[in-house]
Amino acid sequence: MNSTLYPACALVSLLALLFKLRVTRTDRSPTQLALVGNFFFLTATFVISTPAVWIATSRFVGIVNFSGLLAQSTVILSAACQQLVLLHLSYERRTAWRKAIPRLIGLGVVLLGMITLFSAATSIGERPTDFALTKAQYYPAYLTIYLVGHAANQIDIGIMGWRYARMAPTPWLRRGLRLVAVSMPFAMIYTGCRVADIIAGQFGVTGHPWEPVAQIAIAGTVLKTVGWTMPDWGRYLTTAYEWFDRHRAYREITPFHRDVTSHLPEVVLDLGQEADLRTRLYRCLVEIRDAQWALRTWMAPSVATLATQRGEAAGLNGIDLAAAVEAAQLKAALQAKIEQKQPTTHVTNPRIAEPEDLAAELSFQRKLARAFTASDHASPAVAHTPHTPEPAKKDA
Repeated sequence: MNSTLYPACALVSLLALLFKLRVTRTDRSPTQLALVGNFFFLTATFVISTPAVWIATSRFVGIVNFSGLLAQSTVILSAACQQLVLLHLSYERRTAWRKAIPRLIGLGVVLLGMITLFSAATSIGERPTDFALTKAQYYPAYLTIYLVGHAANQIDIGIMGWRYARMAPTPWLRRGLRLVAVSMPFAMIYTGCRVADIIAGQFGVTGHPWEPVAQIAIAGTVLKTVGWTMPDWGRYLTTAYEWFDRHRAYREITPFHRDVTSHLPEVVLDLGQEADLRTRLYRCLVEIRDAQWALRTWMAPSVATLATQRGEAAGLNGIDLAAAVEAAQLKAALQAKIEQKQPTTHVTNPRIAEPEDLAAELSFQRKLARAFTASDHASPAVAHTPHTPEPAKKDA
């Protein structure tokens, strides 16, 4: 599994590194530079952990299993970079560095301990596929200090990421930090597997049965990579979604606009061929409202009352109910205008809902368009209530 899983993870980390290097051409803040360091060390971790590279690296240096020490050291350094990112996101620069110093000192102690204890384990031969397992069985002190440092880092990153996600200024940064925080359980699963390796080693057995779980947990690092890059590429998804949603909204609104303004050509403005989609959509919203007000004198109050009763009976409330009532009023008013049967009394305000901004207005009118196309909101039979004088009583 190492021969395929680690190269795949290395490729993801490398792509993130190249993407982030592109970002640093215009932004070289400590946050961005620390992310570059994080992706660099992650890429190095997975490349070195690939069995073929593992053996070649150790042979080049001339130290047995040197690749194991190097790979686990880059894991610690990657976590240190992530902590720097979160600290600089949460605090101003001076405070961030002040809070970072104790963490960096602690990581330095962990790395020094790992290097010191590593020298005692060089006689077991190259272990490119089960280095951690062998260390757990024969040299538990080395693996213990690594796991303590690794687990402490991951917990700190998870807590800080989740905490800052609550106050992050942009939606994609919030989503990315939540994903970073959510990846913490994978690190804890990996740590748990390695602790189990240490315990099993004391009884003369190995953790090979659960080793696939540990390797898959390592792949959870990809979630962090996605989370850290999400604020950069997420906005492109937003742009693409808005483009598609705008076209979909225009397709929903256009038939409704055509029906409502068909008998009121005076409210329609010819924009010509040069108008873009955003302008056309905005103009449709305005003209629908203009037509609604123009049709006000053809709207009988009884239509709104009946539509409200039917909507509530169908379980509608809030904006959905308002859309159903306005749609019923418009449908009945158009029918009354066609038949030239104007009610003796009409509504003073044809609008039930009052959206606060343009986005809310568009959302409401899309609901209104869907309600208008439905045939069961109101019956044309209640479109108008013309005044019919009572017949004169005959003399007895």
